[in-house]
Formats: sequence, C-alpha cells, structure tokens
Amino acid sequence: MLVVDDDDLIREVIAETLSASGYSVATAADGREALERITEVVPVVVVCDVNMPGMNGFELLDAMRSTPAGRSIPFVFLTARTDTDDIVRGLELGADDYLVKPFDVAELLARVRSKVDRPPVPAELFPIDRSTGVLSLVRFVDEANREHSRSRRSGRDGGIAWVSLVEIDTIRERFGAAAVDTVVRQVSALIPSPADGLELVGRAGDDALVILFPESDEDSIDARLRQFGERVAGSSFAIGDNSVAVTPVTGWVRFEHSSSGEDAVGRATVAADAAAAHLDLVPVQWESHFADAPASPSRHTALLAFAERARLPFQIALTFLAMVAVPFFVYWGLDQAGFDITQAMYVVVVIALLVTATAIWTEGFIALRQVHPPEEPESPYPPASAIIAAYLPNEAATVMETIDAFLATDYPADVQIILAYNSPYDMPIEDRFRELARNDSRFVAFRVDGSTSKAQNVNAALSIVTGEYVGVFDADHLPEPDGFRRAWRWLSDGWDIVQGHPVVRNGDVSWISRTVAVEFEAIYSVSHPGRQRLHDFGIFGGSNGYWRTELLRAIRMRGSMLTEDIDSALRVVEQGGRIVSDPHLVTRELSPTTLNALWNQRMRWAQGWFQVSLRHLWPAWRSKVLSPRQKVGFTFLLGWREIYPWISAQMFPIIVYWIFRDGFRSLDWFVPLFVLTTVYTLSVGPGQVLFAYHLATDEIKQRRRWFIAYFIVSTIFYTEFKNLIARVAQIKELMRERAWKVTPR
Repeated sequence: MLVVDDDDLIREVIAETLSASGYSVATAADGREALERITEVVPVVVVCDVNMPGMNGFELLDAMRSTPAGRSIPFVFLTARTDTDDIVRGLELGADDYLVKPFDVAELLARVRSKVDRPPVPAELFPIDRSTGVLSLVRFVDEANREHSRSRRSGRDGGIAWVSLVEIDTIRERFGAAAVDTVVRQVSALIPSPADGLELVGRAGDDALVILFPESDEDSIDARLRQFGERVAGSSFAIGDNSVAVTPVTGWVRFEHSSSGEDAVGRATVAADAAAAHLDLVPVQWESHFADAPASPSRHTALLAFAERARLPFQIALTFLAMVAVPFFVYWGLDQAGFDITQAMYVVVVIALLVTATAIWTEGFIALRQVHPPEEPESPYPPASAIIAAYLPNEAATVMETIDAFLATDYPADVQIILAYNSPYDMPIEDRFRELARNDSRFVAFRVDGSTSKAQNVNAALSIVTGEYVGVFDADHLPEPDGFRRAWRWLSDGWDIVQGHPVVRNGDVSWISRTVAVEFEAIYSVSHPGRQRLHDFGIFGGSNGYWRTELLRAIRMRGSMLTEDIDSALRVVEQGGRIVSDPHLVTRELSPTTLNALWNQRMRWAQGWFQVSLRHLWPAWRSKVLSPRQKVGFTFLLGWREIYPWISAQMFPIIVYWIFRDGFRSLDWFVPLFVLTTVYTLSVGPGQVLFAYHLATDEIKQRRRWFIAYFIVSTIFYTEFKNLIARVAQIKELMRERAWKVTPR
C-alpha cells in the first residue's frame, strides 16, 4: 500500500491502520515523493490526499494514469470536504474511490480491501498485467494466434520467445511477491523495441516474459535476444534500498515450426527449459528432438518419491511418541507395579524450567553492561581480508550488492575482498566478476571447482588470503563501512575471533522475517554477549566473524559438519583461544520469509548443533585446558540445549496421566510451587523481549510493533516450533539423514 498525505499525523494513522491489518505500507509526503516510491515497488492500492504542496493528488493521479503500469493501480482519494467538483474531477482523472476527512477507520479498511479483492481495472486495460504494464498471457496468446495466421498468409516469418528469470524464486523468498513484480517490470523495460513498434511483450506467470517478433527473420530474432540477455545479465535491479541481479534463460521458435501462436508459446517454453541447462545467455531455438517426451516414472520411482514425502511426517510422529506416548505408558506401567515416579518427574521438570529461565534472565542482565573495544588499536592497522562464501546459483541475485558494499569499506590499510564461490555450471554473472577484478585490484573472484560446501570455499580461499586477519561472511551480508576498523580494535587487544551482530534487513517482507528480525536482536544483542561473559567463551556464528588469519588456517572448517562454524569455534576455545561477541559490529542480512524456508534453515542449524554436541561435549569435560567455568558453559550450551526440548515437554504427559488416573477434578492447579514456577517461567518471554528492545539496533528498535508481535508469536507458536525442530533434528541425525538445504538468498 502507498499512503500519500502531507499531514504527518494522518499519514501515520492510515499507515498504522493498514499495517495492523497485515499490509506492507510505504508512505510519501507529496506527489513527487509518491512517484519515486512507485518506481521502487508497485503498490497494490494508493490512498492519497487531494491538497498537498508541490505536486497535489490530482497531478499525481494524472501522472500515474499516463504510464502503462500506473493506469491499473487502484487509487483512493482523501478529501477534506464533500466538494462535488473535487470528487468529479478526481473520478474523471481515473480515481476509483474517495473518502471524506475525518474518516472512519473501519470504512477505510473496507474500501481498501474491496480494491484488493476486486481491483478496478479500466476496460481497455483488462488484458494488461497490472504490475508491469505488458500484456497478460491470455491477451498475448490471442495476439500471437493472429500474427501466426497473418504470417501464414503473407509468407513473412516471425517468432516467439520465452524468457525465464532464474533467480525469481529466491527474490520472492527474500523480498516478497511485490519485489518480483518490481524486478519483472524493470526487466521488461530493457527489451529492445524495433523502430516500427510491432513487437509485443507479455507476462507469463511470475518468472517469465514472452516476446512476439512479427515479420522477423531467424538471424534478427537471435541477435536481438542475445542483446537483450546481455543487457539483463549486466544490469542491477532496484528493490527499495536493495539491488539484485538476474539471469535470463531464453528459448524461442519460428512460426514455421509451430501450428499456431499458442503452440509456438508452448514450444518456446520447451526451448527455454533446454537453455536452463546452460545459463550462458545463448538463446536456444526449438528443434524437433525437443518434442521427445520423457519416459513416465516407474512404480518403483513413485514409491521412492512417496517415501521421501512421508519421511518428515514420520519423524514428527516419532517425536510425539518419544515425547508423550512412551512416557505416558512408562508412568502407567510403573504405577501398576507400585512405583509412582510422576511426582519426582514433576519436580525434575520444574527444576529444568527454573534452570533455563534463570540462565536466560542472567544472560540478559549481564548483557545490559555493554563492553566496547579500545578506542584506539594497540597496534597499527594491518592488511585485512574478507572471504565472501557463496553458492552461485542460489546467491547470484544478491552477491553483486554484497561485493559493492565491501568495496566501500573504510579502512586505512589494504583490504582484499575474496569472493569464494562454487557453481555446478558457468553463469553469466561470472563475466561481471572478472570485469570487476580487472578494474579493482582489491577484488578477487575465486571459483572453487568441485566444492559442495561453504567450508570448502572458505578453506580454499585461505590459500590466497593476504591479510593479517580475515572476516568471513555469507553472500547476503552488507557490512558497515567501519566494520574492519572496529574488529581490529578487538583483535589488537588480544582476542582471537570477533563475532559481530547480523541485523535482518528485510523484516518488512513477511511476519516470518519480522519474527526473525526480533529474534536476531535477542540472540546477538542479548544472548551471545551475555553468555560469553557468563561462561567465559564466545561463539563464531558463521558470518560477520573476524579471525586471525593464521588461526583460521590452522583450525580450518570441516565440511562434514552441518554447522561448521560452531565446530570450528569450539575447537578454538578447546585450545585456549578467546572469542568476543560485539553487538555493535553490524552487518545486514536477509532472513527467510516463508515458514518452509525457515524450517529448512533451522533444521540444518539444529542438526548441526546436535552433531557438535556429540563431538565436543565429552572432550570438553575431560579437557585440561578449559576452566571449570567454561566446562559448565559447554555443558549448558551443548548438553542442556539438546535434552531441554524433551524435558520441558514432559509436563504434558505427566498432567495427562494424572487426569487419566485420578480425574480432572483431582488436580490442584493452585499449589504454590506450581503457581510460582509457572509465573517465573512465563516471565522469561516478556523479559527476553524487553532486553532485546533495550539493546536492539536503532533501525529495529524503531519497529515497536515487531517486538509486541514477536512476544505473541513466540508465546503461542514459535518457541514450540523451534523445540519441535530440535527434537526432529536429533532423529534425523540418528537416522543419518544429512541433507543440506541451502537458504534462498
């Protein structure tokens, strides 16, 4: 939604009302600012005041309706009086509705929802894709059929191309559906049009464009598609304050090789599928052998596919059996034999809850006493390096923005920026890497052939690192310009690793990303620094971490570990190394925006932590290097975190068994121990949120509603969601199922 009003209070009231109803909202103070917003993200509805300084509402509406994309955006006017002339003028210019100030909030929401559910589109634009201004697929096919018939009559050939954008799914995951519309609109603007203006462009689904080339020969179509592909691959596309790159995949067919315009569209799609195997910007023309249908799957293959789909539900069912059903029958069996252990187990569960709650409160209070590095480094700034680890097909859309941010680093000594990436095939964006490396000696593009993991990429890049210390980053992290300066202030003071604070930069996209944004503030502003000082060791979290180069070369990262970062950090601590957590050493990263993407990411993290616990807990207990305080920290970090999700859930089977045995009325819910421990345990939720809000970065702290929503979501759903993941992850590890599902970026 776009809200345009020069009155700050009215603009804020409308924005908050729409936000509270689940809409993403952008605002502008006048018509000119609104036009700038519309070039960034196409709104679903515009709510606009009439009288504003500069460009008023009428002028804004007139400017919007003069463009193809702007003609189909629903527009709701706000007017300060029931002036018939104003209302008529607005409707004649193309407004879809109006409200008179002061307006009722419920009426505003109802009118906006009606425009979302049934968007008013001018009759002549009904066949137009609202987000891009190009033809809809239905209208395009009609035009293609017409042109195909004309080509048959005239004998002048033509063609149809299908252009898919490889990174669209990851853009949707990270920035939302509106970002997809924005990128496709910008890509469509790059299509070179012939002087006679006969060419037509349509949109096919979210990720593809279709192009009609009437009266064009084979060489002309091929040349123009190559030109278009190179322009797209060499461009960056704006999504708000972010920029992304996309890779076009193009297939096309001549009219003479198809029976109709509709058939030509289908064959161009098949040719595009063939082009997707190469990603080399070369348009693939349809050939007859593409029509060979793949063999239908065998029954055996279908059974394997069903087993794969059923595996996760089966594992979740196992956790339920282990968590609830097995304890229930154990309690029943022992009770039948004369041994009632439920009272003792109840006390164990209460103690477990109290221990965890006390630890969380303690970490929070310790984190309030913030510690900073020395104002000036203990030694001069040495050469530094950064390793950006990337899996190219997944991160091709965002990696150029990351590289540009690192090249803007403010550092008084030499900085080397290494992009250490792996890719199963050549990609056009690699040409941009090579060109950048030629033009800027600080940048090195290092392709790690044969790599299948981030660990391999980082280990390989260490062979060319020239800095005395090296920062390790994921491909979506945008650093602060002074990050290297601040990191060296810690390292020069005797620390071996500095772990910074990743801040979520796409929290506006969905409730998932907003939840993760607040969660990261609780982790990196509160838990990590508090835990580091409580247990006398910190953790390297995989990105935005700075290492002494020789230490990282000696430790390396193990590709066999799903969380190679945690494994490497604990090996450093076990050797007596020191890791500090700095919540003011900020990078900005992209969060998962869907529940499925979040599940995959957190499942890998949870299973990786379980691997680390199995590998490091026993050696830590036996270590002669670790202090008793650190051993307690290892026990809590590795042992307690793995058993707590199971212990905390035992309250449920205990209470269910008591009800089964003695009846519901027999339970006394007001036992002082139960009441006090319940209140104390429940206090952790709001306590965590308050600590996170107090210590959060300013950009997240300004979103107070996010913190309130996080408290509600975590209480009702998110905490148990993570506990479920932790339990399932252990079962996956015991079943030796170790699938690395890459987080979309």
